[in-house]
Amino acid sequence: MKNQNALDRLKTIEGHIKGIEKMVESEQYCIDVIRQIQAVQSALNKVNAMILDNHLNSCLITAVRGDDPDERERVLKEIAEVYEAATRV
Repeated sequence: MKNQNALDRLKTIEGHIKGIEKMVESEQYCIDVIRQIQAVQSALNKVNAMILDNHLNSCLITAVRGDDPDERERVLKEIAEVYEAATRV
């Protein structure tokens, strides 16, 4: 998996969250805190999309092209579960 880009983004997000913690501790204006939280959520969504794209273009394709029908079914079921969980959020 192409982890480095995702890891770099996650480290940036971690720093951003620490900044939000400081904002809350210093009782910054609520709307400013909310905007920063929304920025982190957006950044996490981007990392999620990157990892999913990588999965679809590696693990899923390998399973679909493979000879094991149980593996194909398992991987497709995982994708369906991830999609279902995402639509509940």
